[in-house]
Amino acid sequence: MYSSSIINNVILAGLFIWFTTSLGAIVAVIFKRFPSSWLYISLAFSGGIMLVASFTSLILPAIDKGSIYIVLLGIILGFVMIYILEKFLPHEEHFLKYKIATAYKDKVRSIVLIVLAIIIHNFPEGMAVGVSIVNDIHKGWATAIAIGIQDIPEGLAVSLPLIFLTNRVFIPIFIGILSGFSEFVFALAGGLIFSYLDFFLPLGMSIAGGAMIYVTVKEVFPQVYSENKEGLVTIGFLIGFLTMLYLDTVLG
Repeated sequence: MYSSSIINNVILAGLFIWFTTSLGAIVAVIFKRFPSSWLYISLAFSGGIMLVASFTSLILPAIDKGSIYIVLLGIILGFVMIYILEKFLPHEEHFLKYKIATAYKDKVRSIVLIVLAIIIHNFPEGMAVGVSIVNDIHKGWATAIAIGIQDIPEGLAVSLPLIFLTNRVFIPIFIGILSGFSEFVFALAGGLIFSYLDFFLPLGMSIAGGAMIYVTVKEVFPQVYSENKEGLVTIGFLIGFLTMLYLDTVLG
């Protein structure tokens, strides 16, 4: 299924989600105070987008292209893959709960660990963009646009706490931009792999879909509903859900 047109679209879509994440990271400099409700609403918005995209752009098209048993296997592999990553990589929340030591060496170590943890969340999003474009360019771009929209507050949410944590600006922004770069890498990897190995495309799509569902259920929902803001969070989720459904319908 390899074609220069598909790969070019994968590259452009990957650059787009990298740009939007980086934009959010840069915007973090403008904010002096960041209400926690904004963070939870934006995360819920992301959860709505990821949940719809995992089905409309990945799992359901994978069923149309391949066996249901392949799709079920892929979803399980997606769950297992993110579960293993979580076990081996520490979460950024652990480091953001307290002030890190004054020693510069400890700060650098903590920041590196935070960057590794962010990869967990960006892996399924980037891969979803790459494999969905290989399957259908229009649906893939709908996924890329929706993920790009939610990447702006996500980039902000990554960089702003680190600005307060480290009392620096450059390093937190760099980490936010780097988190967007990881999405670009996974989008490109997913696009290239399943362009050449197109017979594995249903498996790859269902792996990405399963990984996104796992992240949404395991990471996003527990975080956003941990505060007493159920109404706002649910509205944020609904807006993200409807946004992705609309984009997938119009552009697909």
